[in-house]
Amino acid sequence: MGDFVDRGYYSLETLTRLLTLKARWPHRITLLRGNHESRQITQVYGFYDECQTKYGNSNAWKYCCKVFDFLTIAAVISLSGAFCDLVWSDPAEVETWTVSPRGAGWLFGAKVTHEFIHINHLKLICRAHQLVHEGYKYMFDGNLVTIWSAPNYCYRCGNIASILKFNSVDNRTPALFQAVPNEERVIPDRVITPYFL
Repeated sequence: MGDFVDRGYYSLETLTRLLTLKARWPHRITLLRGNHESRQITQVYGFYDECQTKYGNSNAWKYCCKVFDFLTIAAVISLSGAFCDLVWSDPAEVETWTVSPRGAGWLFGAKVTHEFIHINHLKLICRAHQLVHEGYKYMFDGNLVTIWSAPNYCYRCGNIASILKFNSVDNRTPALFQAVPNEERVIPDRVITPYFL
């Protein structure tokens, strides 16, 4: 569901692993472009710097951004308009709509969610983009679930992470996982690998 990068020291390895899984099982893996799979956001939140540190130049980052351009759009970076509202809005215990503290998008409530589910003949809205300390969180009578797959986000939040396994549309199970303990975490060397020259 996007946001594969900018989540820690190993964004490049995470993206590479996801791409190899997609190559191995092309009909079982779908990679969606999140709001962090863009040139603008990755330059602010760390992926650009990670590529620069690991390879000594920005070429690996440029190649990754070209790959991002081919991913199915789940998010488009915009500070206003419909796409902004789609990707930056979050569920909240509000009646309908209210201004988001993020500075982009909106907060939406149960009434809006139920209406959207009904109009579009959906069973579930499955989303990411918002930290939930339990790894996943159902809201609005189970019609919406937020999944968060970055454990101990930014190495300081102490949250659990999860993925949601779908055996069928109605049969889904969260798989929870913890972060690697701090004393076992390996921080990559700042040694530059001379690839992507």
